[in-house]
Amino acid sequence: MVARVWSLMRFLIKGSVAGGAVYLVYDQELLGPSDKSQAALQKAGEVVPPAMYQFSQYVCQQTGLQIPQLPAPPKIYFPIRDSWNAGIMMVMSALSVAPSKAREYSKEGWEYVKARTK
Repeated sequence: MVARVWSLMRFLIKGSVAGGAVYLVYDQELLGPSDKSQAALQKAGEVVPPAMYQFSQYVCQQTGLQIPQLPAPPKIYFPIRDSWNAGIMMVMSALSVAPSKAREYSKEGWEYVKARTK
């Protein structure tokens, strides 16, 4: 009985986290145009470090623990628009040559099987 309740609780927690993540992505319009996604990423880069610092200070006050000061995260510039377009082009290129590559590989496989069965 306890195992069933625990498994149900784990399922509900995981479902809530997944649902929250999907809602957050939809709410912040991360699946929209790349310029909006890049703006959301920049906003997160500005908001997350101070929030983590405030949370660590709160934990220190509540628990009496001393958390060492972490170094500042490195500044990384990653143009989402360029990589998104490159990724889409690569996927579309792979999909466009897939039928001919499948035919070529199946022909090679058939020749291999014929050579082995002789």
